[in-house]
Order: sequence, then structure tokens, then C-alpha cells
Amino acid sequence: MNFTTPQQQYLQRFIHDYNQRTPKSKQLAEQNRPYFADHKASIIFTMLLKEICYPIAGDRSIGSKIWDIDGNEYLDFSMGYGVNLFGHNPPFIKQAISEQLERGIHLGLGSEIACEVAETICQLTNTERVALSNTGTEAVMTAIRLARTATNRSKIALFSGSYHGHFDGTLVKNQTLDNTPQALPLAPGVPASIVKDVLVLDYGNPKSFDLIKQYQQELAAVLVEPVQTSNLSLQPKEFLHQLRKFTQDNNIALIFDEMVTGFRIHPGGAQAWFNIEADLATYGKIVGGGMPIGVIAGKAKYMNAIDGGIWNYGDRTCPQAKKTFFAGTYCKHPLAMATARAVLLEIKSQGVPLQQQLTQRTAELVATLNAYFIKEKLPLKMVHFGSLFAVNFTEDCTSPDIVALLLYYNLIHQGILFRELGGFLSTAHTEEDLNYLINTIKNIIAELTQAVFLSKEYVLR
Repeated sequence: MNFTTPQQQYLQRFIHDYNQRTPKSKQLAEQNRPYFADHKASIIFTMLLKEICYPIAGDRSIGSKIWDIDGNEYLDFSMGYGVNLFGHNPPFIKQAISEQLERGIHLGLGSEIACEVAETICQLTNTERVALSNTGTEAVMTAIRLARTATNRSKIALFSGSYHGHFDGTLVKNQTLDNTPQALPLAPGVPASIVKDVLVLDYGNPKSFDLIKQYQQELAAVLVEPVQTSNLSLQPKEFLHQLRKFTQDNNIALIFDEMVTGFRIHPGGAQAWFNIEADLATYGKIVGGGMPIGVIAGKAKYMNAIDGGIWNYGDRTCPQAKKTFFAGTYCKHPLAMATARAVLLEIKSQGVPLQQQLTQRTAELVATLNAYFIKEKLPLKMVHFGSLFAVNFTEDCTSPDIVALLLYYNLIHQGILFRELGGFLSTAHTEEDLNYLINTIKNIIAELTQAVFLSKEYVLR
């Protein structure tokens, strides 16, 4: 792409200043690249900004702040990709970890804490049974396996734009050939054979029901991210209710992937928010309190495939349900269980007002910035779902990729960490933090406008 002289001068100056501010992070990335295969080091690689394509290396964190190895302070809105609902290093989680360390981190035995965690999740999410894993990807993989076991069917349906972890069976994309949609591997190394039983549908589009109906006798499950992190503006309540009715009527498992929405939008997650009872739901992130965790929760009809179902001592009862395979050395890890219990008890004690207040504060932040975007006639719009927010580009923007990168790196340079062009509000964020974010975005936009990256001539049709 050809750039004007002011644009070239701006890029040269910005790259120089960025490198000057974070030299140790860049040095660390370059020195370790020969032996450390880190996907985050090139996840947004572009030749245009090659010299600043390196992850900021963190040193310590507390509350809403992170410090890097160069000593720079950052206001963090990435919050571990949505993990830290209560900010970094909250005292009640530190205490839970410290107390458990004193007891030890023994593996392989039964766990009293895990039982308490499972019971509390059932209470908050109105589900019947719970199993615990190490990651969200494992939880989704297991939920699909449970649905296939219970229904004795093989196909699953999911929606384009959703993310369900890095399990081969969900790394798919849609392609239409001769008016027939086909699922293809999303990435190299994913065999075509493993996605042949996957349907990729258009989320929120009523026409998707045509394909679901066509394969209804073969479908084990429909997997859905109730509000996609890639498209927060799409919150199709009516579509979800229709999906629930159809799957229920046809013995198809409805699986809610609540890695992000779980415990953030409501103590009961998106199921409670949309007033929909899924057959299975998967959780992670927030509930782990910073420790790795995955949760599979749902109706006994499906969850019984983990252990054969409920039986009692002192009589002739025994496991009756058909079992599938489920295992993991670090499932129910003592530190993860201790933090999960602490987080769940905190969420339970604060109740619905916790999420309501975060949602209200996020809505006010979004409204303030949208008013500014409209006033300045900028091709930007902020959207949110609960306390998750993102900056989107309107259709008038002719160069969203370049502007997005410049916004992202400028935010880092000004001491703000985002998840791509969005973030999460935590209870640790203060009004001063939000005001700094608002003023910083305004200042960055002013700079990009002056450098003719956000002028009407360059961006707007």
C-alpha cells in the first residue's frame, strides 16, 4: 500500500518511540524465538509494523494494573482474556492459594473442595451435574463427546464466527459449493475427515434452521456461543429461543459455550440472561480465579456418561448409563479448586448486583465514546455485552485493518492493554481508569487524524 509523506513520517516516528519504550520485551522475543515457539509472538504479524510485532512481557500485576519488564505501567482491560472479573491478585484469591499451598497440591485423590465447587456451580447455573477439566478446549471437547454418547449420533452443528477452543473437531470454516455448504478445516494439520460431521451455520439467520432440519436425525448437538466475542452486536434472543425449542423437540443436545459469558453477564450466565435452559454448558476463565480450569455442566441425561450415573451404597443400585472416556491428570488440581471455590463464594455472596453494576458502568463508557465518535464523524462504534466491550468499524471505513493495528499499538504505547480492540471491565477498574481510557482514545484519534490515517479523504467514502 502506498502511504503519503505525513503517514510515512508518522509510522517511522511511532515505531521508533514504541521500540524505545519497550526494548526488553523486544529483546526477549528475539533472543528466545529460536527455541520458544510462541504463537503470540506473531499472532498479528504484519510487514508494515514488523519491528513492533512482539508481545509485551509482564513482570507483576495488582488490581487494574500490570507492569512490564521495562518498568512501564499499564492499565489492563484485557484481564487475562476475560479471566479476572475481580482484577489482578485480589486478596481473597491470594489467601485461598496460600492456604491450599500449606496443605499441599496432591493429585489423584478425591477432593472435598471439588465436590463443593461442583455443587455451587449447579446452584448458580441451575444445572444438575458437573465435571471438571483443565481448560475450556477440553470442556467443549468433552461436552460434544457426551452429546454424541447420549444421542448415539455423530454430527454436530456450530456457527461461523464462534470460537470453541483449539480442538480439531471445532476448527472448521464454511464453504458453499454448488449451493451446498461444506465444512472445511480451519487450519493446516486439521484433517478433513475429522470435520466431515460438522455443519457450519450462519448465526442468528433463520435460514440456518433449514440445514438443521435437513440433518435433524443425524445431529447429536448444536454448539453455540450465545453472544460471540467476535460480534458483540449480535445478541439474537429470539433465534436462541427458537433453537432451544427445535433441539428439544428433536432430541438434539443444545450446548452453550459460556467461557466468556459464564458468571460475567449474570451469576447463571447466558442461560439465565436469555432465560434458556441448555442441555450442556461449558465454563472456564472467571471461575478459575486465574488458575487453569474447565467446567462441563448440564443435565444428568448427558452428564451420566462421565461416570455411569447416580447409585447408592447399601442397596443393589449400580451405574446404569452408557459411559464414554474422560480423564486428565490435573483435573481437580488443588490450587484450581481452591481458587474456584473462593471465586464462586464471592459471586454467590455478592449476587446479581455484581454483574449489574459492571454492566451499567460498561454501558456508560460505551455511550460516552460513541457520543464522541458521532460528534467527530468517525467510522467507529463501540458495542458491549455485559462488561465485555469492543470497538467496531462502520461500513464507511475503507481501511479498518490498518487503523485497527494503529489503534491497538497506540493504546499499548500509551499504557493501555486491550484484547485486540476490546476488553473487559473488572471490579478493580476505577472511574479514574475509565476517564484515562476515554481521554487516551481521544488523543490517539487526534494523532491518527493529524497523520491522515483517520481523515475523511483517507477513511470515509
